[in-house]
Amino acid sequence: MLKKTFALVLLALVGLFAIQAAPALAQSTTITVDGSTTVGPIAKAFAEYFMKNNAGVTVTVAESGSGNGAKSLINSTCQVADMSRFMKAEEFKAAVEKDVMPVAHVVAMDGIAVVVHPSNPVKNLTLAQITDIYTGKATNWKEVGGPDAKIVVISRDTNSGTYEAFEELAIKKAKMGSNVEYVGSNGAIRQRVQSTQGAIGYVGLGFVDKTVKAVTVESVEASKATVISGKYPIARPLFMFTNGYPKGGTPLHAFVTMYLSPKGEEIIEAIGFVPVTSYKK
Repeated sequence: MLKKTFALVLLALVGLFAIQAAPALAQSTTITVDGSTTVGPIAKAFAEYFMKNNAGVTVTVAESGSGNGAKSLINSTCQVADMSRFMKAEEFKAAVEKDVMPVAHVVAMDGIAVVVHPSNPVKNLTLAQITDIYTGKATNWKEVGGPDAKIVVISRDTNSGTYEAFEELAIKKAKMGSNVEYVGSNGAIRQRVQSTQGAIGYVGLGFVDKTVKAVTVESVEASKATVISGKYPIARPLFMFTNGYPKGGTPLHAFVTMYLSPKGEEIIEAIGFVPVTSYKK
């Protein structure tokens, strides 16, 4: 999946420079960001640092989901679309029809952690067990090595890039069961799981804390090291999309390339995600 994603990114960039279809972006003192709740913390941290160090520049960040981020970029209501999945073919088509040329910036890597209530004794789940839980085949924790208790299944909403990545990587696009409860953000999943003993959910690495317990998947811990090594089975890249490649020297260019800097690496690591750079010795 990752190879396919990066290939699509390269194709998008090659196509951009080959046909030179993207319009030049005018320098602006306002940068509007919208999209993924997973990428949101990175964008917000970047925005805070960027505004402190660039007087007169305002960066606003909204978190309406990856699909809505794509729509905002297509409709020119944002300059940066945060997405926790690659843009779909139909989204590219809609963009091109409106003279928008989406360019992908892979700002970080992420593992999708499967989380349960801290009191749950289950420590590991296989992908097959996770599929059984999310399709409704397994409804009691004793069916997957846990206590005799009902499983409360929590998922991201279907407009979420995290939902789509989990659907593809964890349950192989199997149909989710009728018992699944859908919520609108990573934070909402964490809150639901930490307050419900029988709950299970999934969140980006940056949302794992002591209030929930991340189980191992196929006996592999969800961590920066296992995401980098490719051992963790539910991992994906995180994107910022722009309309064309931003003109060098503009605030927009400086903002969306922050992930390539030592400070950007530091911010991404501090939040709990995996940077694509390695400046540390």
